[in-house]
Amino acid sequence: MASENQENVKGLKRVWGWIKGCLEKIVNAVTGVAKEAKRLGEEDPRRLIHSLKVGLAIAGVSLFYYFDFFYEGFGVSATWAVMTVVVVFEFSVGATLGKGINRGIATFLGGALGVGAHRLASFTEDRIQCTMLMVSVFLIASVATFVRFFPRLKARYDYGLLIFILTFCLISVSGYRDDEVLHMAHRRLTTIAIGGFAAILVCICICPVWAGADLHKITATNIEKLAIFLEGFGRQYFQELNGNNEENRASMKEYKSVLNSKGVEDSLVNFAKWEPRHSKFRYRHPWDQYLKIGSLARECAYKIDALNAYLNSDAETPMEITTKIQESCTKMSEECSIALRELAMGINTMTCPLTADARILKAKTAAKNLKLSLKTDLWPDTDLLDIVPAITVASLLIDIVTCTLKIANAVHELASLAKFKIPDPQMIKQISLEKMKRCPSIEASHGFNIVVE
Repeated sequence: MASENQENVKGLKRVWGWIKGCLEKIVNAVTGVAKEAKRLGEEDPRRLIHSLKVGLAIAGVSLFYYFDFFYEGFGVSATWAVMTVVVVFEFSVGATLGKGINRGIATFLGGALGVGAHRLASFTEDRIQCTMLMVSVFLIASVATFVRFFPRLKARYDYGLLIFILTFCLISVSGYRDDEVLHMAHRRLTTIAIGGFAAILVCICICPVWAGADLHKITATNIEKLAIFLEGFGRQYFQELNGNNEENRASMKEYKSVLNSKGVEDSLVNFAKWEPRHSKFRYRHPWDQYLKIGSLARECAYKIDALNAYLNSDAETPMEITTKIQESCTKMSEECSIALRELAMGINTMTCPLTADARILKAKTAAKNLKLSLKTDLWPDTDLLDIVPAITVASLLIDIVTCTLKIANAVHELASLAKFKIPDPQMIKQISLEKMKRCPSIEASHGFNIVVE
């Protein structure tokens, strides 16, 4: 009896342990989901607002299905309004407008063409009618699908072409068994228009999220991230070589997000082109110019990524070599950093970044001086392998100066196309005086464009 009781107790303990483990897993899963939800909400509070907006829009169009007055007019087709809101409602105004307009136009054209094909086929016999509808579906679907491969059409109208194919096929095929094809097409088009209008209205009127503003902010932020790295590179690199303590590099690694920004920028540009005039962004704002600036920023980021490898390199460069290039390299790094910061600030405030030119000119001068020193025979008795790391760092910094020049020219071009405000001369003078107090070598410059050599 005692042995049986012990076995029962052990069995109960195993069962309790299994139940306890399951409960712990469930609690950990719920806690993890709650923490992730909190992180997402704190990262961008607009996500929570967007979720509430979608719920409001769906609840609003659902009234067409709940009330008898609306249901008698639209019938089961009222569900298309709900489906339209679910499919069309996107995070930004531009994305919602793009999908809404695409869906509306594509539904109208596909429905009209489907009704026309059905009417034309209805004048023939049943066998011929079936053949004509089958051939028309084949031709329209094939042509529209091939058109979707055109890059420009795919970027802006891919969803519309897909809805066009779907609507045409549904109307033309359904019409073969349903004589009220015109009435069916009318109801679907009306409910889809109501759903799209509700989604666009809620998206624009309640805490709108503008893709153009996000693109503008991301472009300035990416340039700022490049400046953060260059700000501390010269000091960090030469301090490490001289044996000083390692500093915190967390902020310097933020440039890596710039390397993968192309997809986000392309999407935001596409969405921004659908948006009406808002805030400081006028009609026909030069959104494509942001792609040019983003491409140049990524080019600079790739140079910086190669430069960052030398912060973690185990290669030891002789002191006499690093001493000779330290001043020019540090100068180029610091001047490019300040210039990029001023360019980012100019984009953020939508003012012409005139004061950045002086910094770029100083970086060019430092690059020329370094080139001249590298051409001379400075290290006749030094092993070539000892020189290679230092020469590579110097060469990359010179390339970064060139990239900074290109970014500056692209930003100036954006300022001209978007009609950025010209800063008050008195304000520029005051800023220049403040900078000269901190560093007497700084000189203000009012040049607008710099030629890349």
